[in-house]
Amino acid sequence: MLTKSNVFKRIYLSPPHMSGEEQRYVAEAFDSNWISPLGPQVDAFEREFCGRVGIPHAVALNSGTAALHIALRLLGLGKKDDVIAPTLTFIGGVSPAVFQGATLTFIDSDRESWNMDPSLLQEVLSEKKKKGCMPKVVICADIYGQCADYDRIGRICEEYGIPLIMDSAEALGAIYKDRNAGNAGKAAIYSFNGNKIITTSGGGMLASDDKTLIEHARFLSQQARDPAPHYEHSQIGYNYRMSNILAAIGRGQLKVLDERVKQKKMIFERYQKALAEVPGVEFMPEAGYGTCTRWLTVILITPELYGYDREIVRLALEEQNIESRAVWKPMHLQPVFKGAPIRGGEVAEDLFNRGLCLPSGTAMSDTDIDRVIDVIIKVHNKGYEYNRIL
Repeated sequence: MLTKSNVFKRIYLSPPHMSGEEQRYVAEAFDSNWISPLGPQVDAFEREFCGRVGIPHAVALNSGTAALHIALRLLGLGKKDDVIAPTLTFIGGVSPAVFQGATLTFIDSDRESWNMDPSLLQEVLSEKKKKGCMPKVVICADIYGQCADYDRIGRICEEYGIPLIMDSAEALGAIYKDRNAGNAGKAAIYSFNGNKIITTSGGGMLASDDKTLIEHARFLSQQARDPAPHYEHSQIGYNYRMSNILAAIGRGQLKVLDERVKQKKMIFERYQKALAEVPGVEFMPEAGYGTCTRWLTVILITPELYGYDREIVRLALEEQNIESRAVWKPMHLQPVFKGAPIRGGEVAEDLFNRGLCLPSGTAMSDTDIDRVIDVIIKVHNKGYEYNRIL
């Protein structure tokens, strides 16, 4: 029996992929002895990032979660305020609302994009208006490299006068109609965590058309230090800024973003072609209004057709030293949000129950991809003897 201990190297879900260009910018930082905090690499990264995504102002931070936290604070979110957010997302895309003492109302996904269902958002806002308890903010995530329906969601938020924050942590490089991911609402959040399409090892960006908002975010992210010859603070801030070294890595990564998107799509197409005839396997759809990066290739497994459920496939892959992961567990099912209001939920629950994220690292070889494909096909055909599984 083939096991992870004696045969194959580990295949990770989405590991970092350096281009080599990063070393030049890191060397510049070392040569200048400007390591941290801040510095010219940070300034350049912010400027180049704005040019890439088409949003005029941005501040580089130490995580996407930090970016969302500051954005919510600047929009005045406080205790007992309500935030509407998608249930199918990563917890970092909603937990900053809790940092501010707010409560959350979750919205189900649509089938077209797996992102927030605009029709359900409309229903919830209409009901809340009648009750006189309008939410303070709407957070909308772009899941697995695919933009939500910006126009519909944006119009609904505008109709009710609710600011919209785009959580585009997973979708840098994606396109909505003729706009880059994040180009909607009051502010956009991006992540450069180690598993993202480009990485600074850890980091994030807050971007906005609102120059004042970004300037205030920059101030808060540096411990809210007032201009004075000594340390003077008139309000509480955060230690959220990105270092000069990490920004140097980000500059090198940003240069290969288009190449990485192309590679992600090629990986998806290879999976799609190889698994097209396997019963009970389908892929995350691409919404008609945009272009998905396929940050992660995600499949749905229907046990009645495939023969086994998603968890059996995940365990079989792990048995061969291949990392895969279930689709995000919906927030309304998380113990920490037990009892939170949810509109719908059936779609997100189905995606979680059947969804599996396959290895999608851009440095994967054809042999690596074939290893993944081989396991999925052979589990269906019962061709492998997984003693602890089948």
